[in-house]
Amino acid sequence: MAGSGPTPTLSFTVDPHSVFKAYDVRGRADTGELDEELYRRVGVALVDRLGARRVAVGRDCRNSSAGFANALAEGIRSAGGDVIDVGEVPTDAIYYYSGANQVHGAIVTASHNPAEYNGLKLCRPGAAPIGMETGLAEIKEAVVAGAGPEGVTAGRLETASIVDDYVDHLFRIVPADSIGGLRVAADGGNGMAGIAINQVFDRIAASLEGLYLEPDGSFPNHPADPLVPENLKDLERLMAKEEFDVGVAFDGDADRAFFLDDRGEALSGSTVTSLVALRILADNPGASVVHNLITSKAVPEVVAEAGGTPIRTRVGHSFIKQVMADTGAVFGGEHSGHYYFKDNYRADSGMLAMLYLLRAVTEDGRPLSKMRADVERYSSSGEINFTVADQKSTMDQAATAFADATIDNLDGLTVDLGDRWFNLRPSNTEPLLRLNAEAPDEAGVAALVEKVSRIVRSEL
Repeated sequence: MAGSGPTPTLSFTVDPHSVFKAYDVRGRADTGELDEELYRRVGVALVDRLGARRVAVGRDCRNSSAGFANALAEGIRSAGGDVIDVGEVPTDAIYYYSGANQVHGAIVTASHNPAEYNGLKLCRPGAAPIGMETGLAEIKEAVVAGAGPEGVTAGRLETASIVDDYVDHLFRIVPADSIGGLRVAADGGNGMAGIAINQVFDRIAASLEGLYLEPDGSFPNHPADPLVPENLKDLERLMAKEEFDVGVAFDGDADRAFFLDDRGEALSGSTVTSLVALRILADNPGASVVHNLITSKAVPEVVAEAGGTPIRTRVGHSFIKQVMADTGAVFGGEHSGHYYFKDNYRADSGMLAMLYLLRAVTEDGRPLSKMRADVERYSSSGEINFTVADQKSTMDQAATAFADATIDNLDGLTVDLGDRWFNLRPSNTEPLLRLNAEAPDEAGVAALVEKVSRIVRSEL
């Protein structure tokens, strides 16, 4: 990684306002939207503004990641901080290391974005999130200013191999012997799941048939974004050829996982949240479970029926992790495939979600296609995006049109009509409104979406 001693300031042409997002840094590496000087300045700010004394620095397999990680490490060291270089790892391995060793964590990754993108995710000791409201704004301010400490003794650089310990950590949470001889098909998307998944399956009775498990930063087979149905096609074709109990697809940095049942049909994030919550509540009776406000109404119903306490929160990992910390919740789930675990320092982990689901299928004894029917009670629209010039005005118009309904503004506009509901939420990064709607059946969803769409289009 980085050599010894501080490095000189390089030319800086990046617009920080375009690449600093609500929860991380994200932008294109091929057009100069991100550059090494930005990462160097972030490294300086981690030490100078957030007081980081030791930082575990990891990266994904993208072609630009090694250079950006080096620059980040140089910035940290130039400000007097020590760097632990952990190499190419899944994002949740950084969260594990931060939690277990009480150090700041940083991973150079663009998650599910295409190969030409890159980014950065950060956390405080204990894997506590760093977002705009929890330190990222201070880092952005320092990056814009460009100043840093002078006359500081350079911090140390050490290396650490953490994947074995990370896998051990997973099995301290989900015992290896709790998972039976299932057949699992997995698509790693040529991302970071391939760093650890074979070690995971070496420890359990389940067998693995893998696709694209070799990390390759060019993502030659398909984008590492399983939220897009087209990117699940190869996994679906594999599962159609043979009999499998579960299919799993990981995103690029493996902090998210998406699942298919034994028939090769995808499970929503709400369905997985419900099934994993049931498994965790079996060991933690009466515990709290956090879900964001876009998950199905079935999620709080299932949690309450199992004796747990459902807690509704805003969308986004920073909010979920904070609510989990405040309430002592044992688990949190989002519609987007992020699953958070108290025993994992409240951090999200695609691999841990997979192990919990495999344990649930093992213990239940029924096919996953039967299990899901217990928790799938409503029809959903999925996320529908509208490009609008004035997000607030559009939401105000929607609120007026549904004035007789129950309305709240926890995250955008949520309108509850009793047996159906919708949420309109502004994007953090684009001039978009995101619509999610749910009703007892598909016809009800279609009617609700059409009514809201007419209101939104009238504001375009």
